[in-house]
Amino acid sequence: MNCLFPSLSTAAIRTRRSIAPRYLGWFAFTAVCTAAPAWGAERIYVTYGPLEESVPIESLALFAKEGKIDSNLDGFAQYVKKAQLAEIRSALQAKAEISNVTIAQFLYTPQGEVLLKRLGRVIQTKARQPGFYAIRAALILAASDSEGLTILNVLRKFPTYGIRIDIARGLAIGNELTSLINRSNQAIAGVARLSEAQAALEPAIPPAAMLQPQLPGPYTWKKTSVTLTSPNRPRTFDMDIYLPQGSPQPAPVVVISHGLGSDRISFQYLAKHLASYGFAVAVPEHPGSNAQQIQNLVTGRAKDVAEPAEFVNRPLDIKDLLDYLTKLSITDPTYQGQLDLQRVGVIGQSFGGYTALALAGAGINFAQLDQDCRLDENDTWNLSLLLQCGARGLERNQYNFGDPRVKAAIAVNPIVSSILGETNLSKIQIPVMVIAGSADTVAPALLEQIQPFTWLTSPNKYLVLMNNGTHFSTIEDSPQSLFIPPPEVIGPEPALARRYLSGLSLAFMESYLNNKSNFRPYLEPSYALSISRDTLGLRILRSLTPEQLQQFSSAPPPRRPVSPPPIAPLSPAPVAPVR
Repeated sequence: MNCLFPSLSTAAIRTRRSIAPRYLGWFAFTAVCTAAPAWGAERIYVTYGPLEESVPIESLALFAKEGKIDSNLDGFAQYVKKAQLAEIRSALQAKAEISNVTIAQFLYTPQGEVLLKRLGRVIQTKARQPGFYAIRAALILAASDSEGLTILNVLRKFPTYGIRIDIARGLAIGNELTSLINRSNQAIAGVARLSEAQAALEPAIPPAAMLQPQLPGPYTWKKTSVTLTSPNRPRTFDMDIYLPQGSPQPAPVVVISHGLGSDRISFQYLAKHLASYGFAVAVPEHPGSNAQQIQNLVTGRAKDVAEPAEFVNRPLDIKDLLDYLTKLSITDPTYQGQLDLQRVGVIGQSFGGYTALALAGAGINFAQLDQDCRLDENDTWNLSLLLQCGARGLERNQYNFGDPRVKAAIAVNPIVSSILGETNLSKIQIPVMVIAGSADTVAPALLEQIQPFTWLTSPNKYLVLMNNGTHFSTIEDSPQSLFIPPPEVIGPEPALARRYLSGLSLAFMESYLNNKSNFRPYLEPSYALSISRDTLGLRILRSLTPEQLQQFSSAPPPRRPVSPPPIAPLSPAPVAPVR
């Protein structure tokens, strides 16, 4: 979200703080007023053109509870395989652990309303009215009920006698989803094949010269926390500084920018790792798009997951931070001669990935946003676009956040396809690494990392693909965080994903901030293949043209999907803060 923004997901984020009781009453009142009249749905009407069939909801309940198919369901069941019936029953029984407050707050955000409008074109009232308000009321009321947020409970809370499901529209959406899944799988498989082909042409690293960049380095470090007030904006934010002890001076500086709904803690493991190799690491907290912002949204103190101004404030936070460190290196004896502010690297995840690439030289692309953000017409499955489109609320200035002090950038699961776009990404000339997860349901790899990688013109660029990696794979699971994704959302082998990121970040920064050529082999396809594991595969690609990507996307789908489908299914599902 970690996060970019709340999105449809298969599991909910568990909040670490209780919600004030006064908000529960307010949302219960809102839900009841919205849902009036208060009866629940009794039947589902399935329409396909002129044809229509109806099913009592209690028949579904009987099937979910006891596995029995009565006469009302028998006609449908004969067209469905046993395995599919089992999946349907499991889905009907599934319960999302999420409060009515959390889901209500998300559904009243602009992003939530866009998704509701889209869903409302498929799920309608018996009178064929769009289901926008009814779906929202049903979700809130179901989450408030003792039975909890299940599909059956949502159906029962639907505030009309019947629910009409437009199969034709649903199939059209399903076809769009299937097309994206196929194109994504083809592109991901193509990237893997190309990386493996390049790896076969490279010599292996001699065992005697082998380094272990994922292991801790030789230096100790000292952590200091400060509160920084911007000299040019009404903005104050906290920052942690990790200063290596006893390393050759002055030290290059690496800044780590967290994602939406995340915080400084999320990448403290990476800060410590880099500091142990002699890098000075600064980790700012971005107020307005951190974990506290999501908490404020849940408790009613914020009305959106992130204000449009965050697209400006985040890169300006980094600029202010670098200015502050420059002054500190002159005025504070602790830092005098310790920092080299002309050798700066930036690492960012998700919203932080945008931040890193903006500082690398890509400005906000309003023309691309206007083209892509007609969301009422564009039923995109790229959920990150809902956040990017919020930038249209900014004043139409020529925002240019490029900073000459920044010499290298790493973007992990970045959201950039529209907010930066092809025109502006092509302006970046410093070394760039883009890291993608094949199972990222928030910022799909094909749309947000693989295709944007083809737009980069920097002579030193790297595409890293973590097969089975999710949007949350590299984030540290700390009990100090306000929100923690459940294991289903984090994905397999998160500790391995963090080791991958630690080693890659070190090799990249050593190569391009310290100009150490002995670290370059650890950025090559052959090394990635040598340390890759089946549960969380690792591939690196040095170049990819739009023509190659087009060939991948038009090839027949691989026999086995390289990764789980990149997009969550269309169904009333829990919401989760994302980064």
